[in-house]
Amino acid sequence: MLMKTKKQWIEKSVIVVALIAIIALFFFFLREILVPFLKLEINNDLDGARTLLREKGVLGFFTVTLVEALQMVVIFIPAEFIQISSGLSYPFPVALLLCDLGVCLGATIIFILVRTFRFNNSAYEKSREKIEKLSSASKKERNTILLLFFLFFMPLIPFGAICYYGSSTRIRYGPYILTVAAGVIPSIVVSNLMGAAGKAFLSNSLPIGLLIAIIVLLAAALFILIFLFLDKIYFRENSGTPDSILNVAFLRFARLICSKKKQIRVDPVPPELNPPYLILCNHESFFDFYYVSLFDPDHRASFVVNRYYLTLAPFRKLWKKGGMISKRLFVPDFETTVGILRMIQRGYPVAVFPEGRLSPDGRSNPILQEAASFYRKLNVDIVLLNIAGAYFAKPKWRKQSFPSRIDVKVARVIRREELPGMTDAELNALIAKTLNRDASETSENVYPQTEKAKGLEKILYRCADCGELYTTVGQGNSLVCSACGAVHTLDERYRFIGSPGSISGYYREIAQLEAKELDTVALECNVKIKVFDANGKVRKREKGICSLNAREFTYRSGSEQFSVAISELPALPFSCGEEFELYHENRLYYFYPRENRRQVVRWAMIVDLLTARRRKETENHSEKKTERTI
Repeated sequence: MLMKTKKQWIEKSVIVVALIAIIALFFFFLREILVPFLKLEINNDLDGARTLLREKGVLGFFTVTLVEALQMVVIFIPAEFIQISSGLSYPFPVALLLCDLGVCLGATIIFILVRTFRFNNSAYEKSREKIEKLSSASKKERNTILLLFFLFFMPLIPFGAICYYGSSTRIRYGPYILTVAAGVIPSIVVSNLMGAAGKAFLSNSLPIGLLIAIIVLLAAALFILIFLFLDKIYFRENSGTPDSILNVAFLRFARLICSKKKQIRVDPVPPELNPPYLILCNHESFFDFYYVSLFDPDHRASFVVNRYYLTLAPFRKLWKKGGMISKRLFVPDFETTVGILRMIQRGYPVAVFPEGRLSPDGRSNPILQEAASFYRKLNVDIVLLNIAGAYFAKPKWRKQSFPSRIDVKVARVIRREELPGMTDAELNALIAKTLNRDASETSENVYPQTEKAKGLEKILYRCADCGELYTTVGQGNSLVCSACGAVHTLDERYRFIGSPGSISGYYREIAQLEAKELDTVALECNVKIKVFDANGKVRKREKGICSLNAREFTYRSGSEQFSVAISELPALPFSCGEEFELYHENRLYYFYPRENRRQVVRWAMIVDLLTARRRKETENHSEKKTERTI
């Protein structure tokens, strides 16, 4: 115990001495070299600036190198300070050489401390877990040299921590120091060039706009270099899977967007749940994929995603490399089936939102009944997740996102051993019942905002009091009808004060009004369309006319005409106040009403009501058939 305490005291003393040396040397460099040099540059005294550097010569070189070396030993002082300063003070080749020599000196000191004195830096211990996690991210065993290169290319991991890690392995000094010298060059180059750009700006030879552009381009170049190294070398075998660097980067970006306004709580992974398994989850908001990704971060899931997003021209290949599985909405898609089977066979979880679209009013949409048979054939555990709190944080009809607490709850795990004892109908009923929820009934969040009803008319398009179409408008926290004057105000829990109680309750009342007219409904509107082929390329733009009744959906224009029977149209996905869409002959049609784009929600609701009635008739027919058989 005494020996351990003495060793810790020695280790802390080394760090303190190195820290004092860094501060003293950096202060000397600032006072004697950097500040006088910049003053001369600003005054355009180029001869004086050159004379200063000549006079300080070896002393200045030594200072840059030693500060770079010692900051690696200490770890928690960023290397960019001295790297940018050297770029400000010296020509780029000199600054690059000095910084690289400093890194090599620091790496050598760390190597000696670790190998000879078993030195242990507490600052490194804080980075050890991150390094070890990254080192195990690849599916194949990697040698130490490639791993060190990988770590040097990762942002936010100090060079010193990487050198402590490398020194603790069995790598020989020669390969170790060569790897360090080469691995740090991209980062040093960027820092030195930023310093050089700063020097040009201070001497008034570089406009501020150009300075910013140079810094952004340098950072982007470093990012691209890092990405290419990770994608083409280190994570090459992970391409096309959820472990690809593209998928990791995408989820990191999503975290940056979501973390500021969301408090996310996730249930722990149930014991004895091992991949591959299937995740089924309700669908309240666009960012549900991110919330689900937090469920089991050690085993990243492959998500089944709307094919439209995955075929957009700039990102088509990127999503495929990222391990996403594309799906054409509400039409049979053999490619999706193959994609799910491949991911399961490779040992990855697969996440599906069986509703196939976002909830318009906070209630779960019906799920596809035909999918239960396929789920059973996968022969894997099925995890049923419920997301709560996401709908009102960013509903389908509102652009603005509100701060909210998001809960990802494990509602049920159906073990693979249970599946043979279930029929397709029983499994489907269990999934539907477990995932079904109403955001208005279960919300625990409080929303003090004063514009909660803004845009609500995009969903609640018809007055529930007088029945008039398109007379409602969201004003502040109230939904107001311009025809009858009815006012429905939302409270802090996003519920209407008084009847109908909630957004979903109001939506149900509109549905009841529409259901009374279902047999005689006849919608028609002039539209602009965009037609995408199977590869996501726009093949046609034109104007035409859409019509919808209880029997079929029809589109006609000067160049084409087609009809889709309502029995073959289970749903009509839509974007609020924008468009509705469907697939026809392997092409995706986007229909934009040329007047009153609020009506897209009505078209979608009519199709939903017709589908619900058809399912009810099928169920009643099946029950009667069963009774006759008995």
